[in-house]
Amino acid sequence: MDYTDSQLERYSRHILLKDVGIEGQIKISNAKVLVIGAGGLGSPALLYLAAAGVGTIGIADGDVVDLSNLQRQVIHFTEDVDKPKVLSAKEKINNLNPDVNVITYQKMLTADNILGIIKEYDFILDGTDNFPAKFLVNDACIFAKKPFSHGGILRFYGQTITIDPWKSACYRCLFIEPPPLDAVPSCSQAGVIGVMAGVLGTIQANEAIKFILEKGDLLTNRLLTFDALASKFREVSLERNPECPICGENRVINELMDYEQAACKIG
Repeated sequence: MDYTDSQLERYSRHILLKDVGIEGQIKISNAKVLVIGAGGLGSPALLYLAAAGVGTIGIADGDVVDLSNLQRQVIHFTEDVDKPKVLSAKEKINNLNPDVNVITYQKMLTADNILGIIKEYDFILDGTDNFPAKFLVNDACIFAKKPFSHGGILRFYGQTITIDPWKSACYRCLFIEPPPLDAVPSCSQAGVIGVMAGVLGTIQANEAIKFILEKGDLLTNRLLTFDALASKFREVSLERNPECPICGENRVINELMDYEQAACKIG
């Protein structure tokens, strides 16, 4: 593709990098990334993916902006309260980078609709904030063979891992099934330091960019955790679990299912 002079200027700092260059920027421009959840994790990820020039960005979220979101969900502003998050996020992306084609899904993803949505994308970013949604995203991506980045935050702690289906450990390799409802507090119950969303969300965006460029080492088989109070990262090496119920040797999960939702919605 041919870039205009203004596009060459916009992406000049990428093009200067020997591991990106014009060829890499073209890959970014041709890529399609779906962000599930336009909340704490999704907000910084969406902004950096858009700034990078990802050609098509999908945003899936069925919620509206709440005043309590603004402490960490930086893509939304005060005047966006009560506006659907996908529309608020799309407006900011369009203002930041008009090159980006934004596709919105103003709905909660379910076992019935998720496969039809994720099939259009190269990489999935999980910005959900409850266990039922995270297991649904994992299972759908395993079935569809879609690489994705998992992220989770609570209080002063966060974690992320990238899953390459059937090649690396998946979310169920770590956690077999969702915990009982209300067994683990949600962000609305336990709280979360706002900047944690920025730290983890930008790491997830970085994973998407590395995947698109086919450069660097993805966080596959590596769970990266961050303790904001101690300012310490920790990396835990993992392997595929042969007993995993969805990607193990004797898989028992052969269809998607919706678990009962916890208190927090996507985002």
